[in-house]
Amino acid sequence: MIKPQDILILLKIASLIEKDWNMNDLARSLSLSQSEVSKGLDRLVFAGLIDESKRVPALNALYDILVSSARYFFPVKPGGIQRGIPTAHSAIPLNKKIRSESKYVWPSPEGTERGESIEPLYKSVPFAALEDEKLYELLALVDALRVGKAREQKLAREELKKRFDSVEF
Repeated sequence: MIKPQDILILLKIASLIEKDWNMNDLARSLSLSQSEVSKGLDRLVFAGLIDESKRVPALNALYDILVSSARYFFPVKPGGIQRGIPTAHSAIPLNKKIRSESKYVWPSPEGTERGESIEPLYKSVPFAALEDEKLYELLALVDALRVGKAREQKLAREELKKRFDSVEF
């Protein structure tokens, strides 16, 4: 059974595709234990979302899962207004294409914006996003799939496709 932290791990690996990394780095940057990362990688191998070496993510499969299922497997409803870190259409890259009065944020004391709170995919997402710009953008796009309306979802699908298609192993 794939867990939300497994998707976080896979997105992090996708953001590091051109860099060397080890399990220690992954665990630290995601605020996960090494055992959580190890178990997550094992689940991802079993599901066919990463190769046996645990280095090469199956980005086409990840894309298919995210665009068809994120909103159902990782549902979210906007909550009250809080201070937090912008996400979905309120964050880069979609905030350059969508002008909206409503903002979505992950609740966080490090946040700089006020908006409707969105529960992150996993509890360590706000911390991990602030550590890695590429990961932040991927997570914001996933949130646009989870909570966005048709236009936001369409733009998120296009952005994810463009990013995943441009990765070379």
